[in-house]
Amino acid sequence: MAFILWILAVILVVAGIVSLFRGQLLWGIVLIVVGLLVGPGGVSIFT
Repeated sequence: MAFILWILAVILVVAGIVSLFRGQLLWGIVLIVVGLLVGPGGVSIFT
């Protein structure tokens, strides 16, 4: 389960960075923050 959350967090952070480069500042920040919260290094909201 931790591996799946890690993969999900990486996808969210990468999508957030791509959104930032495309000019969608707010959506990019939201995706990065959610990715950091979901990831095992952050405060996981699922465990």
